[in-house]
Amino acid sequence: MNRSGAALASLRADPSFMPARDLLILVDDFQIPLGTFRLRTEGSAGGHNGLKSIEGALQSQQYARLRIGVGPLPAGTGDWADHVLHSLLPRMVEEVDRWLRAGC
Repeated sequence: MNRSGAALASLRADPSFMPARDLLILVDDFQIPLGTFRLRTEGSAGGHNGLKSIEGALQSQQYARLRIGVGPLPAGTGDWADHVLHSLLPRMVEEVDRWLRAGC
């Protein structure tokens, strides 16, 4: 995810590639609570390395992004990558299930 812009850079070279403002980028975000979504039509990367990479490739901040909450970091987890790449904990599965049953 931190180098997501590399994939977009090669696509951007194609003349038929859509303008950045027509994209929707989905990312995980440990700064917002599990099950929370944040949609923005443009703006800064806000410290998210994947979005920084995408901004660099697009040379623009004018693209929509949907941040999907995966936070906070559980106690005893020393690395954010371990957290976002690891299977959901049972309590997290219950939270997501409850959220989905409520109709998002």
